[in-house]
Amino acid sequence: MSKFKQGRIVMVTCGSPKEAKRIAQSVVGKRLAACVNIVQSPVESIYAWKGRVEKAREYLLVMKTTVTRLAELEKEVTRLHSYDVSEFIALRISEGSTSYLSWLSGSVAKTRKHGR
Repeated sequence: MSKFKQGRIVMVTCGSPKEAKRIAQSVVGKRLAACVNIVQSPVESIYAWKGRVEKAREYLLVMKTTVTRLAELEKEVTRLHSYDVSEFIALRISEGSTSYLSWLSGSVAKTRKHGR
């Protein structure tokens, strides 16, 4: 296991599988994320919105990227997302497999360094 201070896991929820796939395809295609997992079963979200408690079925995206691509990733997600305020939560990757983290870094670099 190696430390990788640049890696980030980003969580985004979407209102439909179609929207989730469109966002995932775009951010991986533009090399803003190395990989996006789409949780196919909807999650039930309960949240505060405009003074009320709301409930929705959403689809969770788990994106892997680096801190250097985070701002561009957020901009692209916001551009493509249908919500007024889309969830965009980034968590630091503190440790992981050296080979996977190297692949992640190379996959979002401006020029591709590693294949998977």
